[in-house]
Amino acid sequence: MIRKWMLGSVVCTSLIFGCASQADQPQVDIGDRHGNLRDAQEHIVQAWRLVGEAQRDNDSRLGGHAARAKELLSQANDELRLAADTANEHER
Repeated sequence: MIRKWMLGSVVCTSLIFGCASQADQPQVDIGDRHGNLRDAQEHIVQAWRLVGEAQRDNDSRLGGHAARAKELLSQANDELRLAADTANEHER
C-alpha cells in the first residue's frame, strides 16, 4: 500500500513540475530595436528547447540539473526583457 502511495506521489510531482517548466518557457518578445538583446533571447529559447530534448532523450534522469538550467534560462530571458524595457525608458 505504501509503495503504491509513493509511486502515485512521484507521478503527481513529476506532472506538476513538468507543467510548471512548460509554463515558464521563454519567448522572444524583444523587437528589432534592440537587436543584440533580441539575438540573446533567441539563443535562450533555443537552449531551453535543447535542454528539453536532452531531458526527453535521457528520460529525465539528469538529477534535476536540466530542470534547474531551464529555470535559470527563463530568469535570464526575463532579465533581458527588463533590460530592453529599461533602455526604452531612457531613450530620447
